[in-house]
Amino acid sequence: MKLRLSRLKETPKYLKSIWVSFSLVQKIIFSLVIASVILVLSMRLIAFRYQRSQDSKQQQFGTTFVSEYAQHLGVDPKEAYSAIIDDLNIKHLRLVSYWSQGEKEQGVYDLSDLDWQFAKAEKRGVKISLSLGLRQPRWPECHQPEWSKNMPKEEWYPPLKNYIAEVVKRYKDSPALESYQLENEYFLKDFGICPDFSRDRLVDELNLVKQLDPKTPIILTRSNNYGGFALGQPEPDIYGISVYRKVHNNTLGYVTYPFPAWYYAFLAQGQKILTGKPSIIHEFQLEPWVASGDTKDASIEEQNKTMSPEDIKDNIEFAKRTGIKDVYFWGSEWWYWRMVNGNPTIWNTVKTELNNT
Repeated sequence: MKLRLSRLKETPKYLKSIWVSFSLVQKIIFSLVIASVILVLSMRLIAFRYQRSQDSKQQQFGTTFVSEYAQHLGVDPKEAYSAIIDDLNIKHLRLVSYWSQGEKEQGVYDLSDLDWQFAKAEKRGVKISLSLGLRQPRWPECHQPEWSKNMPKEEWYPPLKNYIAEVVKRYKDSPALESYQLENEYFLKDFGICPDFSRDRLVDELNLVKQLDPKTPIILTRSNNYGGFALGQPEPDIYGISVYRKVHNNTLGYVTYPFPAWYYAFLAQGQKILTGKPSIIHEFQLEPWVASGDTKDASIEEQNKTMSPEDIKDNIEFAKRTGIKDVYFWGSEWWYWRMVNGNPTIWNTVKTELNNT
């Protein structure tokens, strides 16, 4: 026992001698390694706390549906929408209200495409997260009508606000409406074709929606795998996270993001600690990211490089492991397109995996 105590007393001196023997570069590297280990362990503990806090909550899966994209793929939007609800039994949908489609002529509103989607959702007991604003899901991200594209901001912004108000007033009392998503991934400047990223516009739009409909929660979504936290104004009711795992980069080729499932639990818990607000995954990749061109023109082999049936299974399981209970998957129009074109493996895999939840 005395020998052990003696060795313990000598340990600090021994460690000090090792430290002194290091060069400056070695000391810097060693310090960085230790700091990185401490950082990762701290993040993992924060994530673990979040995951345990969510254990008793029910998993809720939904998907995004864009009628215009279904048409682009060459499938009937109403048939695709019905199949998503009735065959896949999905009860939570994120829908879009593209300004480019709803006001093709200035001052003339046509929301008939959204009307039938809401009507079907109301009949089937489906809940809707409705995207609002200039920037909404799918390329070119900012869906601006042709008549407004050459206008300066001071001229196109008032009509945009009027259009947002028209959409909110039309659907705010629908029993299907569950939330709004305002300006999808608003600050993502290096993806999409957008004329404005000013914070004051986002604040103004959120205040407008809250004034028109104070009871429905508003979601603001961070860009794909963004590692920081959303702070400052405007402050939504819910924060959204986008998750893409396999993509194609023109420089690096096919890339798989290295983030583990618990990383997203860390983001959710960190956001809650800093703002007191919950987080959801509002866009989780279940659609391929092809090397070039349009997905519908890519071969099955090319599509499967980033989204095979095995990737579908893995991604749905990954989503569960995050601990985040509200998850909206991305790619429902593509699942349906594959099925009606003679390749139902993706559709059937999604159906099986969701029904096993």
